Amino acid sequence: MKVRALDLFCGAGGSSWGAREAGVEIVAAFDLWPLAGEAHRINFPESAFIEGRLEDQDLKTLVKQFGEIDLILASPECTNHSPAKGNKPRCEESKGTAFQVVRFAKAFKPRWLIIENVVNMRKWTRYGEFKEELERLGYNLHEQVLNSAHFAVPQSRRRLFLLADQVGRPPVIKPRKMAQKKVVDLVDLNGSYRWSPLRSPRRAKATLERADRGIAELGKEKPFLLVYYGTDGCGGWQKLERPLRTITTVDRFAIVKPDKIHGHVMRMLQVPELQAAMGMPKQMKLESGTRRDRIKMIGNAVCPPVMKNVVKTLTSKGVM
Repeated sequence: MKVRALDLFCGAGGSSWGAREAGVEIVAAFDLWPLAGEAHRINFPESAFIEGRLEDQDLKTLVKQFGEIDLILASPECTNHSPAKGNKPRCEESKGTAFQVVRFAKAFKPRWLIIENVVNMRKWTRYGEFKEELERLGYNLHEQVLNSAHFAVPQSRRRLFLLADQVGRPPVIKPRKMAQKKVVDLVDLNGSYRWSPLRSPRRAKATLERADRGIAELGKEKPFLLVYYGTDGCGGWQKLERPLRTITTVDRFAIVKPDKIHGHVMRMLQVPELQAAMGMPKQMKLESGTRRDRIKMIGNAVCPPVMKNVVKTLTSKGVM
């Protein structure tokens, strides 16, 4: 019997894609952002998309509409847990949307739950309460931090996965034994995109300092990645022979390469390259909104290969 699932806080559909690849039927997906809805409808025409706040949904009506559900996927709002937010004020109301997972689980009574979030969710003052509420519903829990780089994704992205099963203890998710993918596997260094001189009067001093550190380490003949934003303990650059650092919702990565005329040229990573760094296949279309919107969708997403592996492992015994 095919596993039937809901995807809460679905975004553009990274979790949905991974679950569908694992053989799951995505019955319906929910998100507040209209652009995410447009993307989800394009990639999952067979599924219903419900736009709006989960708090406003009439669950009795939804249960009648969608029937029996075996699995709920959920990626509650993570910005207010993430260290990327720095010292900005945190919104407890936003964090509290995670409890909608409890409400939906109580109404639909699925066997399985998969809740994905940033690792720092474990520091949330209500995280213990959140888990206790799920246990009161009869779920056995297992939490695990997974790095996308261990699942043939060319990005080092650590995320918390809280797995729940009504029947028994959820299994440990094991990394895939495959060669690790790297930045060099996803970037186009041959000039398909527009490049500009690295040394320009408009270039920020900090950007040039980061580039100079990379050049000093690697020499003038090797391309490398420049990191614009976020805390960085490695000088603001990285080699291409390793997975990309964590993609966020802002445009933060550039490629620098040697050039015969200008010495070095650079450009930002483009949307198709960022999609590849998330493990999103080329068939997955993100065409809604501006470039900034699409980067935000990518940065908010779940890496499909990771979710595919989690779903397959968790549901391997089939629906009881």
